[in-house]
Amino acid sequence: MSERPTGTAARDTQSLSLAISPCPNDTFAFHALAHGLVPDAPAMTVTFADIDVLNSRAAERRDDLVKVSYGALPWLLADYQLLTSGGALGRGCGPLVLTAGRTDLRGARVAIPGTRTTAYLLFRLWAADRGVASIDVVPFEKIMPAVQEGRYDAGLVIHESRFTYPSYGLTALADLGDWWEEQTSLPIPLGAILARRELDGAALSAAVRASVAAGFADPSASADYVLAHSQEMAPDVVDAHIKLYVNEFSLDLGDEGFAAIETLLARAADADLVPRLSQPLR
Repeated sequence: MSERPTGTAARDTQSLSLAISPCPNDTFAFHALAHGLVPDAPAMTVTFADIDVLNSRAAERRDDLVKVSYGALPWLLADYQLLTSGGALGRGCGPLVLTAGRTDLRGARVAIPGTRTTAYLLFRLWAADRGVASIDVVPFEKIMPAVQEGRYDAGLVIHESRFTYPSYGLTALADLGDWWEEQTSLPIPLGAILARRELDGAALSAAVRASVAAGFADPSASADYVLAHSQEMAPDVVDAHIKLYVNEFSLDLGDEGFAAIETLLARAADADLVPRLSQPLR
């Protein structure tokens, strides 16, 4: 998906740039902030892009606030700080490994949505001894059709694909969220909200928290905005998506949320998948 700016085209000195995905959890969580409905919060100029693009934008330091994969965090903390609200963590919401009936991955060709994603880290940790032959990055909306058509033996999917994969005739070989929870008893950390280090992280965390709380208080207020960016998802899928990915961790990471993030990145570093964190998370 291409980047899609909204709001004023020109950024002025009193607004901040915000880059998020068009997925329902982000548009729901940031509706109030994006529309100037959070008292005393700065104005936002919003850009929408897929998560792999957002990870790249953060690496290029293009935005003041940006949604990224937790898997990308080790490369970004020199320039960005982690906000304690607005992100996506939870239980029962992990990536799925899908096949067209195959029951193992020995010699398999696997399509993934990006190499700096939580999904990829979880897949590499889970599949370490499963004999995967090759891994290719494929735009996430093209992964299920590619597996259905036999161009890949398996696909790693995220987001709304959890709800729609049966329509492609695919089966879930593994739920990496369930695997992670069995391994750690912790929620799965998926998407983080970062802000430039020179900005007031505490104030921005509070503003994002207020935006999420406004969404919970009146879900109907954001309904048109969410549907306008939901890539033609059915309304019931949109609702399920929001309920799955927007939760108490979106209001505040808390000790359990930080523990989940630190555990994931420590295990990934132990497996030489990411660098050790260069900055403390809090």
